[in-house]
Amino acid sequence: MRIVIDNADSDGVRRWHEAENNTTPSTDVHIITSDGRSIPAHSSVLGSASPVLERLLDRPRRSGRSEREIHILGVPYDSVLAFLHFLYSSKTALSSRDGEEAMAEHGVHLLALSHAHRVGWLKDACEAAVAARLTAERVVDAIKLAKLCDAPRLYQKCMRLAVKDFAAVRQSEGWRFLRRHDPALELEILQFMEEVDQRRTKWKRAREAQETYRQLGEAMDCLHHIFTDGCTEVGHRPGGRNPAGNSRTCQVLQRLVRHLGACSKKLPPPEGCPHCKQMVKLLRLHSSVCHHSESCKVPPYKEFNTKVRVEEEDDKTWRLLVKKVIIARVMTSLADRKRPQDIPPRIGGYRGIR
Repeated sequence: MRIVIDNADSDGVRRWHEAENNTTPSTDVHIITSDGRSIPAHSSVLGSASPVLERLLDRPRRSGRSEREIHILGVPYDSVLAFLHFLYSSKTALSSRDGEEAMAEHGVHLLALSHAHRVGWLKDACEAAVAARLTAERVVDAIKLAKLCDAPRLYQKCMRLAVKDFAAVRQSEGWRFLRRHDPALELEILQFMEEVDQRRTKWKRAREAQETYRQLGEAMDCLHHIFTDGCTEVGHRPGGRNPAGNSRTCQVLQRLVRHLGACSKKLPPPEGCPHCKQMVKLLRLHSSVCHHSESCKVPPYKEFNTKVRVEEEDDKTWRLLVKKVIIARVMTSLADRKRPQDIPPRIGGYRGIR
């Protein structure tokens, strides 16, 4: 393997390391791997690339040895060789074909080596490479690796994949090994899944509540339309048109208003009429959110107290409901607002250059 150095050090020196090339600087350190094989290298390159290797190189040499030795154990020889290749080539090797092949083949070992020797740029690249090649069968091993190597992005992606495809994860050998030997990590994964389910439930309830507020805001607009435009015999001017997109809501409210005017039940709820009770609450809400109370033609809910007794809601709860409905109406109006198409782009703070 050809290992090229393009390291911008203080002297601006270009180094390279090629087997059987007498013109290259002589090596002064040997990397010893787990199988006892030795890889020659340059201490200046290793020390500038890794603070951990720099401290190891500062140790005194053993007596009788002219060259230093550094042991990198626990990973295959080819992985150590790929690690040195990246140290010599720096970030330029990441985008090369050989670099991509090395990441695909030795990404897990390179992540461990770059974490152990504090090579930050290589660790980030390895974390992204391992995350890009995740599978359900390997996700448990990847979670262990992410925890050992302090790789939060890889950890989060592993957890998301475990939640998404937990049926396949449970069938993997890594999960069976986990259940037998690491119940703490198993519990951690299950707790993460439970938290995800709780967040989804919370988000779903929030979306449903927001839709309810939006519908109530739409009902307020329809009430104003019914009593102002008079789209049917309920209003003041027959023949008026319905607001865009609110025809269904408008029809329902028209029936409720007609019912409220003709209902003969005068007993209070729950013996009284539930439809009248619902309509009076809508009128009360309209009275709370309407900004044109003096000119508004929608009758206030107090006029119907002789027919229906309104249950007194908690003041704080009612104020919160009114606030939510007002916000929903504003958000709906902003979402429906059309953006102008003919405004020229602003250049340098002005609308154009004359």
